[in-house]
Amino acid sequence: MAVAASSICALAVVLSPHATAQTPKRIDPTTAVSTQPLDASQSGTASADSNADAALRADYERRQKALDQRTSENDYRYGVKQHDCYSKFFVNHCLDNARTEMREARQQIRQEQLALNDEQRAERVKERDRQTALKEAQYEADAPQRAANERANQQAYEDKQRQNALAAAQRNAEAPQRAANQKAYDQKQADYQKKLEDARARGVQDAQEREQKAQRFEQKQQEAAQHRAEVEARQKEAARKQQEKAQQAQQAQQEQSKQQQQQQQPQQQQGK
Repeated sequence: MAVAASSICALAVVLSPHATAQTPKRIDPTTAVSTQPLDASQSGTASADSNADAALRADYERRQKALDQRTSENDYRYGVKQHDCYSKFFVNHCLDNARTEMREARQQIRQEQLALNDEQRAERVKERDRQTALKEAQYEADAPQRAANERANQQAYEDKQRQNALAAAQRNAEAPQRAANQKAYDQKQADYQKKLEDARARGVQDAQEREQKAQRFEQKQQEAAQHRAEVEARQKEAARKQQEKAQQAQQAQQEQSKQQQQQQQPQQQQGK
């Protein structure tokens, strides 16, 4: 009863003139929501509803445990009677009676189980409807804040658009100066590139000149070495020729001395 009363109260809030001023979006009833009261006056009702729900769930659990216990006891009694029937004369008749009693008890338990299931399903439907009503009521209560947020977002969007327009105007106003700056930058880059290319060309030219100087130096070194070799060869040849002349002069002197001695020998023999 408390759950039904709370559901009716929530629906009354949803269907109030203030709540129907705007058409709320459809809310998924399976989504969990906080059961916080919308204002302080509903705190007592929410607490009572929570206690009633807890008591109802406890009653469902108690009744389910009782049905489960009865089912176990029915199965146990049937097993005992089956066992006892085998000690009697009319065994089949006894077994049929035991089976009939077991089936009747099981049918009664089944009917009560179905009734309990129906009650739980109905309660779940009520809980779903109550959650939906709470969500819709909360949605309606949040409508002013959403509207304020939308206005703030719209204002922020418009401010952003104005800032973008101002920035675009500033960029357009600065376009000539940017173009001049870009032109000066491009000229500076072109000058730098030209200097860089000139420096590279001078470097190549200097390298070629150094290579040529090295080649000329090497050629002069080779020529000097060849000249020294030729001078040394001429000096050696002159020394050889001078030595040959000295040897020839010495031989001629020796020949002359030998001839003089030969001429002096006959004279000495005649004086004797």
